[in-house]
Amino acid sequence: MRRLEGRVALVTGGARGQGASHAERLAREGARVVCVDVLDEAGEETAARLRGDGLDVAYHHLDVTDPAGWRDVVAACERLDVLVNNAGIIHVAPLVEEALDAWNGLLAVNATGTLLGMQAAIPVMRAAGRGAIVNVASIFGITGAEGYVAYTASKAAIVAMTKTAALEHAADGIRVNAICPGGVSTPMNEDEPEGGVVPLTPLGRRAHVSEISGAVAYLASDDASFVTGTELVIDGGYLAR
Repeated sequence: MRRLEGRVALVTGGARGQGASHAERLAREGARVVCVDVLDEAGEETAARLRGDGLDVAYHHLDVTDPAGWRDVVAACERLDVLVNNAGIIHVAPLVEEALDAWNGLLAVNATGTLLGMQAAIPVMRAAGRGAIVNVASIFGITGAEGYVAYTASKAAIVAMTKTAALEHAADGIRVNAICPGGVSTPMNEDEPEGGVVPLTPLGRRAHVSEISGAVAYLASDDASFVTGTELVIDGGYLAR
């Protein structure tokens, strides 16, 4: 299926992991994809690999906490039909030991980066009369997680911002949704404690990144034309317990 033929998509955190997978899936659906990240070597390698497969993928450097950088990247896209706010970081600390610098740094990337992305993309989409934004939250934006106070706060903020943006821009033809993955096998969680969410996941494993990318492609496409302001949980049954 090529549900995104002729559209332009921007994927943050696109150098590796979920972001690289989302970029590949959107490109295979027909989109021209711009990957952005601060991991320039990995980002260039990912884009080159996907171009080698005949996909229309480019890479640009972007620190998602930089408003000027966002303006430059969106301008370079010339048009923008799909934004995937995927960039994120994580660290582990008990609530009473959470350092302010670490808290501020994580919130800046995960929550403020998502806000800045929407602020940069929405005027372009509004001018075109249509657009789809997919914000990557987490099941831990819905439920608590011991040791992850900053991460859960950031993902809860993304869920709330998603709903607000959907309400404010439905009349502009812009749909805004969030995905809430459970455990996913990516480089970012290689250092998590042994076991992680797997023992509490009914399907008994982490998701492969491609299993998350299918949901992103759906929300970005016209198949989700009546879907906005919601969070799509993809967690192997974790929240059903």
